[in-house]
Amino acid sequence: QVQLVESGGGLVQPGGSLRLSCEAFGLDDYAIGWFRQAPGKEHEAVSCISRYTGSTWYADSMKGRFTISRDNAKNTVYLQIDSLRPEDTAVYYCAAERLSCSSGSFYAMEYWGRGTQVTVSS
Repeated sequence: QVQLVESGGGLVQPGGSLRLSCEAFGLDDYAIGWFRQAPGKEHEAVSCISRYTGSTWYADSMKGRFTISRDNAKNTVYLQIDSLRPEDTAVYYCAAERLSCSSGSFYAMEYWGRGTQVTVSS
């Protein structure tokens, strides 16, 4: 059974940090990407990590505040977010595409999780 489960979101103050997790079931040959969607906006690609090479991709707009990593033994991909800003408020989704990342293409992703809410506010 294929499943993606995000966790780690919550309410944080500006300048704080979060580490989001994406546990993937039945997707061991897939690359995992992170997307986010703010209210009223389209999905925005954040980052992606390939399955076997471990190569990573980041959207330019993230400016080094986002770090993606994975633990294949745990079937889990992480997204570390530092120096959080109010504009980072969104639902963060992980999604899967086979083997390698395609530079954050929404249409390349075959499976999606339900998302985890990140709210940055004082």
